Amino acid sequence: MLEKLFKLKENHTSLKQEAVAGGTTFLTMAYIIFVNPMMLADAGMDHGAVFVATCLAAAIGCLIMGIVANYPIALAPGMGLNAFFTYTVVGEMGYTWETALGAVFLSGICFLVLSLVRIREWIVNSIPMSLRLGIAAGIGLFLALIGLKSAGIVVASPTTLVTMGDITAFPAVMAALGFFLIIAMVQRGMKSAVVVSILSITLLGLLFGDVQYTGVLAMPPSIMPTFMQMDLAGALDISMLSVVFAFLFVDLFGTSGTLVAVAQRGGFLDDKGRLPRLKRALTADSTATIVGAMLGTSTTTSYMESTAGVSAGGRTGLTAVVVGFLFLLSLFISPLASMVPAYATAGTLFYVAILMMSGLMHVEWEDLTEAAPVVVVCILMPLTFSIATGIAMGFISYAVIKLISGRYKDLSVGVVVLAALFIAKFIYG
Repeated sequence: MLEKLFKLKENHTSLKQEAVAGGTTFLTMAYIIFVNPMMLADAGMDHGAVFVATCLAAAIGCLIMGIVANYPIALAPGMGLNAFFTYTVVGEMGYTWETALGAVFLSGICFLVLSLVRIREWIVNSIPMSLRLGIAAGIGLFLALIGLKSAGIVVASPTTLVTMGDITAFPAVMAALGFFLIIAMVQRGMKSAVVVSILSITLLGLLFGDVQYTGVLAMPPSIMPTFMQMDLAGALDISMLSVVFAFLFVDLFGTSGTLVAVAQRGGFLDDKGRLPRLKRALTADSTATIVGAMLGTSTTTSYMESTAGVSAGGRTGLTAVVVGFLFLLSLFISPLASMVPAYATAGTLFYVAILMMSGLMHVEWEDLTEAAPVVVVCILMPLTFSIATGIAMGFISYAVIKLISGRYKDLSVGVVVLAALFIAKFIYG
């Protein structure tokens, strides 16, 4: 059955090799089962229910990707998208988390339609690479700010808006230590660096009496507080259009970039540089988002950490299936997940920020009409505490700068239309 489903011999791999690759990928991305529930709890959602939804959404997404597309690409609720869900849509814009889940569901439907009708390539190609790089980096800075804030390293100031907090306080010291541990372990090639760091800092919190021990293993908590709680009527309001678009936009380009990166690492691209079964892979990703919203979590997407499994020998969807089963097993560690303090994940957010900002090396810094919009996105996204605002100002600045610089031929129809829509939204609310 495994041979028929995954074509192991054809892909020069084995059950053992795929299992090792799946375990490797899981260890590099398992931090999401600690970070996502904590982040969505800030939106008012039940921590235990989100924990279950996170594990189930990841498991289902991995199984669909592995069985339908036969690629060693793992999925889970995405970093950045969960921050946008909590701190922008719910926190800044004032929508309920039920309405935000409805927006995630609708964005998944839109993504699925785009995948099936094959106009994804047109959309991706119409958005300048500089904006895509800037948005990823801006989200990284946004996550870094959240991490610094949760650790008390950056605090509010009536004079300067923000300032340094008490860096000698226990949470700040632990957050910094967690970050240093991650960097040191990653540099030494340790695949489970992020998870080990989170658990190590949690253990130190226990030893110093800052964290209360509640156990490690237990039956999964109820998912009912979040299951099928989407407010689709609220998400269909015209004011939510930009939110749905932001969820779709970030997921679309994040998934596209991840698929290409993993495919290049694994040698899955054909002679023309295209990814076979791309439609199946995109369908799996969009379906996972739809299912995740129904379960009660933010956008589920493909993870760049899948490259770790590919580097360990993963060649087929069996790798993703193994990751999926490991997420299912994680359902029984909910007491451990509930013990993890915010400062234990702060270093993780900062580390993810580094990864997301690495793409800035590919920006054409010599061309100011390309570089300036990138800086606009990167600065405004964290300082306005809004991913949506950063994206909007990026498109507007790109269009205006190209136009007044006489480089209007660089503008695609997609960029012009989106810039006009964002301007209209700022004017008319």
